[in-house]
Amino acid sequence: MKYTKANRFTSEFLKKNIMGPNPAKLLEQVLEQFPVEENSLVLDLGCGMGVTSLLLALEYRMRVFATDLWIEPSENWERFRSFGLSAEQIVPIHAEAHDLPYAREFFDAVFCIDSYQYFGCDPNYLGEHLLPLVKHGGRLLFVVPGMKKDLHGSLPPEMLLSWKAEDIDTLHDRAYWQKTLEATEGVEIESIFELEDFDECWNEWLATDNEYAVHDRLSMNAGAGKYMNFVAMALKRK
Repeated sequence: MKYTKANRFTSEFLKKNIMGPNPAKLLEQVLEQFPVEENSLVLDLGCGMGVTSLLLALEYRMRVFATDLWIEPSENWERFRSFGLSAEQIVPIHAEAHDLPYAREFFDAVFCIDSYQYFGCDPNYLGEHLLPLVKHGGRLLFVVPGMKKDLHGSLPPEMLLSWKAEDIDTLHDRAYWQKTLEATEGVEIESIFELEDFDECWNEWLATDNEYAVHDRLSMNAGAGKYMNFVAMALKRK
């Protein structure tokens, strides 16, 4: 895929600011298939250092609440300002996914790129904590690292070079996510599908100096990626 939007970021910027496989490219892929209108008011949940939030504001012209637990909002705000963005375009927020400080039916859409797996494996999470914040008819777009086929009963040795079994409890296949999301009333599952460019997005992460990326190299260089994928989920609130 040609990334006409995600490629606005330099490799130097990405090396400093991504916290996993290139989230800008994951976001562009899912928006290519399931677009959200310009000027939409959106939640970017688990935004990390704000790479996806920047892309939503700069390239997709959305109004973004960039929400994360681990990165201080002041740090993200300085990054957003360095791109010329104002508080009318993007707002950094510190919040935990189970305690989101937003009104019901506040957002036109929700994005969660490479974070939903940390809390969304709970089948009650979507209906109790996230879906109520979205307007009826609003779209929710998630991307998670996954497995082509669930292997938790017999994990390949390549995967255990970098990760303990409990470290990858959140990696699941498409069928798992289908079943988990179907437990929520009031949501329409538009599509659950595998994204392209797995190696490209991973290699950009592995090329960084982030200590977690360095640790991930053991498994990925040994071929663990052949068992893995990215699972995208496109939902609508009924």
